[in-house]
Amino acid sequence: MTVLDQTTSSEPADARGRVAELHALREQAERGPSDRATEAQHAKGKLTARERIALLLDEGSFREVEQLRRHRASGFGLEAKKPYTDGVVTGWGTVEGRTVFVYAHDFRIFGGALGEAHATKIHKIMDMAISAGAPLVSLNDGAGARIQEGVSALAGYGGIFQRNTRASGVIPQISVMLGPCAGGAAYSPALTDFVFMVRETSQMFITGPDVVKAVTGEEITQNGLGGADVHAETSGVAHFAYDDEETCIAEVRYLLSMLPSNNRENPPTTTGDDPADRRSDVLLDLVPADGNRPYDMHKVIEELVDDGDYLEIHERWARNIICALARLDGQVVGIVANQPQSLAGVLDIEASEKAARFVQMCDAFNIPIVTLLDVPGFLPGVDQEHGGIIRHGAKLLYAYCNATVPRISLILRKAYGGAYIVMDSQSIGADLTYAWPTNEIAVMGAEGAANVIFRRQIADAEDSEAMRTRMVKEYKAELMHPYYAAERGLVDDVIDPAETREVLIRSLAMLRTKHADLPSRKHGNPPQ
Repeated sequence: MTVLDQTTSSEPADARGRVAELHALREQAERGPSDRATEAQHAKGKLTARERIALLLDEGSFREVEQLRRHRASGFGLEAKKPYTDGVVTGWGTVEGRTVFVYAHDFRIFGGALGEAHATKIHKIMDMAISAGAPLVSLNDGAGARIQEGVSALAGYGGIFQRNTRASGVIPQISVMLGPCAGGAAYSPALTDFVFMVRETSQMFITGPDVVKAVTGEEITQNGLGGADVHAETSGVAHFAYDDEETCIAEVRYLLSMLPSNNRENPPTTTGDDPADRRSDVLLDLVPADGNRPYDMHKVIEELVDDGDYLEIHERWARNIICALARLDGQVVGIVANQPQSLAGVLDIEASEKAARFVQMCDAFNIPIVTLLDVPGFLPGVDQEHGGIIRHGAKLLYAYCNATVPRISLILRKAYGGAYIVMDSQSIGADLTYAWPTNEIAVMGAEGAANVIFRRQIADAEDSEAMRTRMVKEYKAELMHPYYAAERGLVDDVIDPAETREVLIRSLAMLRTKHADLPSRKHGNPPQ
């Protein structure tokens, strides 16, 4: 007699017999549909749902929910195929001892497609995560809606989207893409805080290559349309991309170690051996005083943070700005920094969007923000203006102005024009603003300013170039010397670069008890 027959048998059994039957059912559910299906999954370079969960959670901590759930649909052969779990494994466990909720599509069952029972399981675990105030990780490997169940499957997605939105800013939500994700299913990851992808095996798109070809005539592969590198470099949909599942899931664990369980808690703290008062004399040579010479801002960040260790978000998209999570004296901070090595560190549409979302995430989860400025302005050009740089740049401005977490800005070199204001200047609410002696804060560069202010004198001069050089020097001496902003109270202090780490740590310690209330309102209406 099969296990399925046992569940419907009317034969009497004692308690031991029933327990044995339970264990048999659980073993069947955990084993999955067949060894052949498991081998097929491995042949694609993919792990099974339970193997992925085992990598994510602390050993032995996983507690499954609704393991024996089966669908009730009929028609199109469904009534003859009712596997346990219905193609999704749900439950909770711990990561470094802290509770984390998880659901993982099982591609071996219905291709991981979402049906009514499948969706109900996901809804339940999402509700549990919100109620418990713990992070939610989705391990995605599904073929979209279960077509045989029709509109019921689509309604299931609606329930997921609604819960994603309700959980936004309440608990961390992390989507890990480990297989295909097409159509409306792609909107759930887009609603979450972080998206991880694995090269070659994971793809995300609204309409697949066949539809694209039918409508536009363009031929493209699945990876070319929505692979990990495309979304990590071009679209900005993916925050992280890795070569294999093991590395990807290990990085998810690392990210979770930097985040609080919910918006009512602070991020976890650690203790280390990196002294809070460590000097960084190398910074004196690392950043050239000449504002036109590039350098790598990553190296500055490495010098400032604990043990040079940080996690960069969206590393390969909008590279002219850096967003990273790191620790200063064991406390998690979010770092936003211009990158002079890419487009001279200007702000453009993509950089503004990237930094705005990161600032909002930090503010939602009580992560202090440190902003490192070396910005020549917004990127000029017809494409930028027609693409909406005004409203996109306003997103970053809105995010900073709306943030109530501790905010410290540091001006390393140039900070020109509107970009200076937008990058968390004192005038928009930075709690503390510091500058290095190499700072230049102005409406624009000295050359441009002199050409505007002294246009007539330069034009009338016998030696216009000599006059221009003289006027540039005069403008710098009057309005762009390193202490001009400090003299007017727009910078709290001009500091020795070698002491930056200590200054930031002491300032963050003072701001740890900061409390700020926003005006009473339903919600703001941020620029889109």
